[in-house]
Amino acid sequence: MPKFSVIIPLYNKERDIQKTLDSLLKQSFSDFEVIIVNDGSTDNSEDVVKAINDFRINYFSKKNEGVGPTRNYGVEKATAEHIVFLDADDYWYPFHLENINNITKKFPEAQWFATAYNKKHNKNLTTPMISPILKKGDDWIGLVDDYFKHSLADALAWTSAVGMKKEFFKTLNGFDTTITHGAGEDTDLWLRAALASPLAFSTKISATHNLDGSNRISNTHTLKRRYMDLDKYEAEGKKNPFLKQYLDLNRYSFAIQYKLAGDVVSFKEYVSKIDLKNLNAKQQKLLKQPKQVLKLMVKSKVLFEKFGVRLTAYK
Repeated sequence: MPKFSVIIPLYNKERDIQKTLDSLLKQSFSDFEVIIVNDGSTDNSEDVVKAINDFRINYFSKKNEGVGPTRNYGVEKATAEHIVFLDADDYWYPFHLENINNITKKFPEAQWFATAYNKKHNKNLTTPMISPILKKGDDWIGLVDDYFKHSLADALAWTSAVGMKKEFFKTLNGFDTTITHGAGEDTDLWLRAALASPLAFSTKISATHNLDGSNRISNTHTLKRRYMDLDKYEAEGKKNPFLKQYLDLNRYSFAIQYKLAGDVVSFKEYVSKIDLKNLNAKQQKLLKQPKQVLKLMVKSKVLFEKFGVRLTAYK
């Protein structure tokens, strides 16, 4: 039995999957299997995968159902005790699985684990995740005292840098398949995981979140997406002010997306549930901007990033 099962959902990523798999197969830690699940791709993604000859790759194909059901399907096929996720347009540094393995060796009882990561905005701009936990230095491995306190800008857990014990994943019932098109499937699972068990974390950056990949589900039109239900965590938020702030920041994000999409009713619904003290001055100001101004600011943000400058309302 391998130490890790690497779960890769695949949908129309023929331009990206080769680089992703190259980064995986070059890992210094080699005791792993790969579970690739083709979610009904209509491009040449399958041909790219099948051209790679490596005994660790297990390939499955099914009808298109979305990323949540596809990851759940992959976990069902996994044989290892530990599962890790890798999206088909992201990539790892050669020491990523070694980094993960070091976490599991130091904290063998940890139910889930993650590493720090970079964010590739475009070819000119790659930045480290933003979290106060990085102040611990780049070689810290430990249990996180409060997941939400450290996830108010960039979340500690991001899909291609996180893993779980398979039994813990099953206990959580996996990804919520009612959430669609990147509208919080990941966030919802990490939130449930954080409420159930402490996260074991390494501050060593060993993976890259590729925001510049092709065919990204996050580019799906807002009104076609089914968002996660933040309200079901509100009772827990009353016990933990950092969780309440985390929920409100997600509400802020969803509200902005709905205003940009022209859905004023949904925008107002999300804003009505936000404690404005949990937003910074920039975020409060952005909520008040008309749709056209927000669109102009989004274009400006993209332009700045092309010149190597990251703009964010989260710090």
